[in-house]
Amino acid sequence: MDSKSIGWTIPPEKMITFNVRCNHAFTLIELLVVIAIIAVLAALLLPVLSRAKQQANQTACLNNLKQICLGSLLYSHDSNGRFPDADFLDENVQGWVGYKERMKGYVGLNGATSPTDKLFACPSDVFYWDYADGSWQCVFESVHAQSAWDYSSYVFNAGNLFANSPAAPLPGIAGLQCDSIRHPTRTIMIAEMPTDFPYSWHNPKRMPRGETPYFNDAKNTVGFVDGHVSYIKIYRDDLEACCYNPPAGYDYQWSGN
Repeated sequence: MDSKSIGWTIPPEKMITFNVRCNHAFTLIELLVVIAIIAVLAALLLPVLSRAKQQANQTACLNNLKQICLGSLLYSHDSNGRFPDADFLDENVQGWVGYKERMKGYVGLNGATSPTDKLFACPSDVFYWDYADGSWQCVFESVHAQSAWDYSSYVFNAGNLFANSPAAPLPGIAGLQCDSIRHPTRTIMIAEMPTDFPYSWHNPKRMPRGETPYFNDAKNTVGFVDGHVSYIKIYRDDLEACCYNPPAGYDYQWSGN
């Protein structure tokens, strides 16, 4: 129906004409501004997300270690009050992790150990340092994936099973009576593997190829004889950190006395 069919017409001068132009393209300046805003937001958010992930991994590791420590204490209570001793050593397994085979039933694990034992896997365990071809090299594999470490990120304070020399045994609590530990709130029982050296899975530092990767005050997750766990700094002098008690000002010790 048009204007003539209803008996009236609209003069041309009264008609309204709409002239609409749509321009969907961004200018180069607008694109650069958007990219700059995205870059600024990413720079602000990525460190926050990284810290959040780090904190989540630390929490998961603390929870794992808490259960492992409690399981180890239950094992010891059923073993005349003694921690695992030298008779758990296996030539195919690092002595520091031999405890796992003894106490794993107390944390609900049965059968052969394997990489699926997630309780023994620290979420930040994604690399380790190895000395090969005359220099230190970072290996981007987890300790937990290694059969030689009995598929465990966590090691027992078993330095006293070894020795610097026959006259100088290392500190440790393997085979000792639980109630003989003089400072159970300070004495390490089980810890992340890097604690022994130390370096940190949770706050790794880049090292030039060939240089010693271990550093003083690396922070690690550790469990104590009384069953509590903590994320603390570890002292290093000239030898591996587990070879001696730290000086005053640190919240742990390796020896049981």
